[in-house]
Amino acid sequence: MLQNWLKPLPPSLLKTGENAPDLQFGKNILPFGTRLPDLKKIKIALIGVGEKEANTVRESLYRMIFPFPEGAVADLGNLRKAEASLLIPVINELLASRILPVIIAGKDDFARAQFLAYQDAKALINMVAVDERFRFGGTGDVYTPLLKPAHPLLFNFGLVGLQAHQTDPAGVEFLTKSNFDVVRLGKSRSAIEETEPVLRDADLLAFHLGALKQSEAPGVEAASPSGYFTEEACQLCRYAGMSDKLTSFGIYGYRHETDRDAQAAQTAAQMIWYFMEGFFNRKNDYPVSKAGLTEYIVEYRQLNYQLTFWKSIKSGRWWMQVPVATKKKHERHRLVPCSYLDYQQACREELPERLMQALQRFG
Repeated sequence: MLQNWLKPLPPSLLKTGENAPDLQFGKNILPFGTRLPDLKKIKIALIGVGEKEANTVRESLYRMIFPFPEGAVADLGNLRKAEASLLIPVINELLASRILPVIIAGKDDFARAQFLAYQDAKALINMVAVDERFRFGGTGDVYTPLLKPAHPLLFNFGLVGLQAHQTDPAGVEFLTKSNFDVVRLGKSRSAIEETEPVLRDADLLAFHLGALKQSEAPGVEAASPSGYFTEEACQLCRYAGMSDKLTSFGIYGYRHETDRDAQAAQTAAQMIWYFMEGFFNRKNDYPVSKAGLTEYIVEYRQLNYQLTFWKSIKSGRWWMQVPVATKKKHERHRLVPCSYLDYQQACREELPERLMQALQRFG
């Protein structure tokens, strides 16, 4: 069915891969050329939405080193038309086959299609976006149809990299009142590890290239002088890749016509590479059970209250247990990813902000 929605890679890119040195990315992927590759052993599949944009990113990605498992990555070419009606079934079919799609799209609003592809999910899901602003209402709206009212499939929404001077205060107020996770740019850059729990809790990540500095990614609409450096964006992507829970990743907003020296394309390619590095270094410690976790109980003496934390033996990552009864459909969200700082805060008998937000979501 995939071939009904996809078109093969152009001969020029196929030739680039064939003629590449043995260690390069383009030489080691399984491409959609004359026919669709066998997907039985594939773990990650690249999908382009907007042929010119996606292929420009590929040109940079194909030149990078490929240290990943042989036969685990496929490039399935581009959508026949850059339309959400084609992207949704492609992602849906890959998810059903337990293949993680990596989407490269020119328009930011395809992030909404990424979410809607989870229509067959049997549990509520979490979505995280990395962006400089909250794309909610007005020009460039992406998320209003998903959040107001909340889509029945959505449990939580996170926004990382928000810049207050780019966002309507009413949007910030909406996020706060909805108890969604918001990590502003300044906070995330000063302690980037504190973004990891938010990314770890996501089922899907939409990364808008507008979240980066203009000097790092000029090929976006209305590029801004403030934002993430490439190294920080790659760290965020690696965090996301390492999440056992995350099942799709999209990079949005690339505009090749304004991208001097293909700099934004190179940045996007590096982000994809580091996402894959995280993915192929997953620790498989997502707590479907308590096995492999060490329990820590914190006493709040003044409140006559206990809070339970869990630490993974494999990765050193932390979760805290929401201390309320949960409905069956919420059960997979009861252990909330957190940081060592949250645990330290609890040891001082302070209630972590992540816990307070989670309690409101379960209320």
